[in-house]
Amino acid sequence: MTAPVFLADGADLSASVVTLTGPEGRHAATVRRIRPGERVDVADGAGLVAECVVTAVAAGSVTLRVGTRRQLPPPDPRIVVVQALLKGDRAELAVETMTEVGVDVIVPFAAERCVARWPAGDRAAKALARWRSAAREAAKQARRARIPEVTELASAAAVAARLQAAARGILLEPGAATALSRLDLPRSGDGDGDVVLVVGPEGGLSPAELKEFTAAGAVETRLGDEVLRASTAGAAAAAVLMARTGRW
Repeated sequence: MTAPVFLADGADLSASVVTLTGPEGRHAATVRRIRPGERVDVADGAGLVAECVVTAVAAGSVTLRVGTRRQLPPPDPRIVVVQALLKGDRAELAVETMTEVGVDVIVPFAAERCVARWPAGDRAAKALARWRSAAREAAKQARRARIPEVTELASAAAVAARLQAAARGILLEPGAATALSRLDLPRSGDGDGDVVLVVGPEGGLSPAELKEFTAAGAVETRLGDEVLRASTAGAAAAAVLMARTGRW
């Protein structure tokens, strides 16, 4: 079994001894009940991982002796999912499962047919913070060295710009002629650029959005004959992309 992963949260991973305090220290000491002699990994969230051994545990803190360090290369190609806003806890579910699968960037998108909306101001900031917190916690659960980037809320024009710059732009559309499993995709190591996947709301992308995104070079594809919910479609499609690009 692989070692549990904790986040450095500002701790200097170049030092020979690291102490986890704050939320991470409390989680390690109180929730996970880490004990001296155990092996754990500490990640900076951007690809650097320190392999450590626990030397001491106190109330709310854990002291670690750093052994080897490894720097993971950047993901290639990056998998970017543009996720339409979802109601309630389905949004956090979508972020969690996409993070567990390995998505690198998650872009919240207020599609025309979204029921959920992020109002301006503090409430929008809190909604974005919930998405980012879900990605952070899921990354630890999945023992990822990199926390996915969760961007600010994107407009249709910003999504179109991402699609135009991508190595491959994809729209999930039930009934599309092309299956995602058959689509030509960049391979890991080619350095061609991002794969950008757009997941619309339960009511689907609007005709105007489909027109704008296909004009930017995106291809309409389907996962299969079944129609998945917007909260699970992104993770299912990302799993296909991870396998097809060679990242799995």
